[in-house]
Amino acid sequence: DGEVHINELKNGNVEMFWNPTSEVRRQRLKRHIVLFEEQTDFESERLWQHVTSAINKGDQHKATQEKFVLEEEQRNAARERRENGTEWKPLLFQHDATTDEWHYKYEDLRPWDPLNDIAQFEKNGILQTMERHLSTRMSNHKTTCINNQITRHKRSAKDCRRRKTSDQPSNHSQNTESSCSTPESMQGLSDDDGKYLGFESLCAQCGKEMNHLKEIHSAVLSLQRAQQDIHR
Repeated sequence: DGEVHINELKNGNVEMFWNPTSEVRRQRLKRHIVLFEEQTDFESERLWQHVTSAINKGDQHKATQEKFVLEEEQRNAARERRENGTEWKPLLFQHDATTDEWHYKYEDLRPWDPLNDIAQFEKNGILQTMERHLSTRMSNHKTTCINNQITRHKRSAKDCRRRKTSDQPSNHSQNTESSCSTPESMQGLSDDDGKYLGFESLCAQCGKEMNHLKEIHSAVLSLQRAQQDIHR
């Protein structure tokens, strides 16, 4: 929050390195933290409160002492677990034996999807992403289109039977009716079936959006592979 300067010991020059002006302060992200009284004993703000207090007062000696007390308590607790054969199981991290590194259990390495991802938030230490579920909306739109086409086809089939029945003698009515698709034939209709029944496929909007989603999906997979390679 304060100015930071670079002091050149050789020539005594002092250079401004960081100046948190009012403009910089206005651009600062809003900080969201758990209320102090709601934090558990091992959360950083509560655990390091005495060290933080000493630093804010400018008492480096006191801060060092408080830090030593904390670290010594942790060493003693680890020693007791070893003696008792108790295994320490971290809540949010897991150890990778091959790389001998610790990793966050719920890390999400996929690229941000602006069409589907709305916001990312933390709850009980777990990072979660709120999504639009675009694929579900697309599926619903697709179903609506097919249902509308089925309704239109049923109506046209009924009109067809009515015309055939009135135009042909009664003893030929059964044969002529079979030339028109009946509503029963529409049961279990698939996309490909729709093409054979005269539907060219889904509506133009569906087609465009589906093609767009395929392109996005392909791009996301490519980014995921690149990000995994970088992470590895």
